[in-house]
Amino acid sequence: MKVTLVDDVASKGILVIGLAFGEGKKPPLVIESGDLVLETKPILDSLKAMGATGKADEVIKIPSSGFQLLVFTGLGKVSRKYPHEALRRASGSATRALAGNDAIAFSLPTPDLQSVSAVAEGAVLGAYLFEEFKGKTKGEQNSPVTSVTVHTSFAKSPEAKSIPSRAKIIGEYTDLVRNLVNTPASHLHPISFVDAIKKAVADAGGEKSGLKISILNEKQLKTQGFGGITGVGQGSANPPRLLHISYTPKKAKKKFAFIGKGITFDTGGLNLKPGLGMEAMKSDMGGAAAICAATLAIASLKLPITIQAWAPLAENMVSDTATRPGDIITIFGGKTVEVLNPDAEGRLVLADAIVKAGEESGLDAMIDVATLTGAQVIALGTRTSAVMTNDEALSTAFLAAASESGELFWPMPLPEELRASLDSPVADLANIGERMGGMLVAGLFLREFVPNQLPWAHLDIAGPAYNETGAFGYTPTGGTGVAMRSLVRFAENACK
Repeated sequence: MKVTLVDDVASKGILVIGLAFGEGKKPPLVIESGDLVLETKPILDSLKAMGATGKADEVIKIPSSGFQLLVFTGLGKVSRKYPHEALRRASGSATRALAGNDAIAFSLPTPDLQSVSAVAEGAVLGAYLFEEFKGKTKGEQNSPVTSVTVHTSFAKSPEAKSIPSRAKIIGEYTDLVRNLVNTPASHLHPISFVDAIKKAVADAGGEKSGLKISILNEKQLKTQGFGGITGVGQGSANPPRLLHISYTPKKAKKKFAFIGKGITFDTGGLNLKPGLGMEAMKSDMGGAAAICAATLAIASLKLPITIQAWAPLAENMVSDTATRPGDIITIFGGKTVEVLNPDAEGRLVLADAIVKAGEESGLDAMIDVATLTGAQVIALGTRTSAVMTNDEALSTAFLAAASESGELFWPMPLPEELRASLDSPVADLANIGERMGGMLVAGLFLREFVPNQLPWAHLDIAGPAYNETGAFGYTPTGGTGVAMRSLVRFAENACK
C-alpha cells in the first residue's frame, strides 16, 4: 500500500471525511473534515435525510460536484480531540467499505502527529483481503485499496516524514500474522510455517538487516530434551520444530525475548475437542505468528532493540503415538510435568521455549504470547486480551504500549492460592489445576519456568486472535493480527 501525506486534496477523487453526533434527545450531526474547509449545510441536509447517525463503523457514500465521491465515516460522539483509536477504526472502516477503488483520500481531524499516524495506520489495516484458497471465485471480491492520501497541515513537517513508512510496515506485518492464522492446517504445519517465516526474514533483508534464523528439527528437539514440544508433536505426521529469530542492531538499548505459542492445529489430542468450532483451531499458532512478525517489523523500523524470538511449533493430533493422559514428560531444563490433559498443550511447548529463551544473558524482559485458554474468552470476551506478570513495571509499560496501539489488553492477577492446584504426586507439577480461574492457573504454570528475577509478561490472546463475527473498524473476519502492534509499540517506547 502506498501512503502519502499532503496539505492539499486534489478534487475529482474519492474523499473520506468524518461524521460525529452531538448530545441531546435529537443529537445533531457534525461533519469533521480536519484541516479541509467544506460547505457543510447542504451536505448535512442530505445526510439527515439518509438517516445518518455518525456512529462508529457507519460509512455513508454520497455524490458530490467537487469530488468523485464523498464518503462519511463514523467517529462517534463529537469531541474536541478524538481518541486515536476512534480515528484508526474510522479510517479502517472506510477503507474496507471502499474496496474496489485504487486510491482514496482522507481528511479527518488530525490536531497532532499521533492522530495523523492513527489515520494512516487504520487505513492500511483496513485494506486486507485473504483469497489465497479461492478457486473459480477468486477475483470476485473487490480488491483492497492500494493508495491512501492523508490530508493534514503536518504534511511537510519533518516529524511526520516517517509516518507513511511506519504505517506501511505495521500493515505489512499485521497482514503476515493474519495470513498465517487464516491458512488452513492442510497447508500450514510446523515445517511450512518455518518456510513462510524464512521467506519473510529474507524479504526483510536477512542478515543485512541484523536478522538471523535457526531451526531445531524433531530429532534435535528429542536429543536435546525439549520434552514439551516433542510430547505435543509426537502424535502428528507433521513433526514439530523450534524456530528462533534473532534481531541484533549495531547499538542496542534493550534486549527482549519474545515467545509465541505455535500449535498449527489443535484437535485436543487424546482429550479430543468437540467438533463444533474446531475449524477455528487453525488459529492456535496466532502467538507464534505475532512474535515473528513483530520481530521483523522491529527490524524493518531499525529500532535499537535486540529481540530474541522463539516459536515452538507442533500439531496436536490424535494417534497411537500421541501423549496420553497421565503421561509424564520432562521439560527442557529438567522439570517434569504430569500431562493430565493433552488439550492443555500450549503451556507445554511454551515451557520448553521459555526455559531456552531464559538462557540468553542480559535480557531486560521476556514476553510470551499465546492463544492459551478458553477461560480467557469467558473472562474477557472476544476482543480483550489478558496480561499476567511477575513485574508490575513491565505490565504497566506493556499496557501503555497496547493502549497507544489501539489493542485491548487487561491486567489479570496470578493468585498464589491457585498454585497448589498444580501440584502432582508423581511429577514436579501437573499441566492443569483448579478449573475455576483456568486462565490464571495457566499463567502460574508458565511462571514456573521463568528465570528468577527476570521481568516476564504473559499475554493470553485466545479470543481476540480470531474474529468469528463480522468485520469491524480495521479488523477483518478471521485472523486479526492481535499483539503484533502492541509488541512493536512496546519496543518503540523502550527506545525513548
